[in-house]
Amino acid sequence: MVNRKLTCEEQEQFDLLLRNYRQHEKIQEMKCYIQHGAISTYDHVERVARLCFLLNRRLRLGADEKALVTGAFMHDFYLYDWHENDRSHRLHGYHHPDTSCRNAVLYFQVGEHIQQMIRSHMWPLTLTKLPLSREAWILCLVDKYISTAETFAMRKRG
Repeated sequence: MVNRKLTCEEQEQFDLLLRNYRQHEKIQEMKCYIQHGAISTYDHVERVARLCFLLNRRLRLGADEKALVTGAFMHDFYLYDWHENDRSHRLHGYHHPDTSCRNAVLYFQVGEHIQQMIRSHMWPLTLTKLPLSREAWILCLVDKYISTAETFAMRKRG
């Protein structure tokens, strides 16, 4: 089992990778929306980014660390409450990757590599949006793991 605690050096590097994003007002807005249970969208993407970073380092996966952490941190950058009873949220699982991608481009001008990571993170639900890079695969798998853990933790507390 991989030790899930970052060393001081790893924490500093992780913080450095996110320094241009964390304080942005639109990123901060993610704290207002719930992802799973009592977990905010901000906390969810931070957890996904942290585990992506950690696994890439500990397992020597060889992914581009900056792209991996950036894509992971913005993968759910959709800025709405998908739990609201609103027709536009009915197919949230299918549509939020595109919304998140548009926001990442609009506010941070992310490149095509990160855009592809964001658009494909819901695969296989979004069947035609297959992860095409090492970073996209790591994000896709880690997001599923974290989402499942958050969902089951929510149910246990009841």
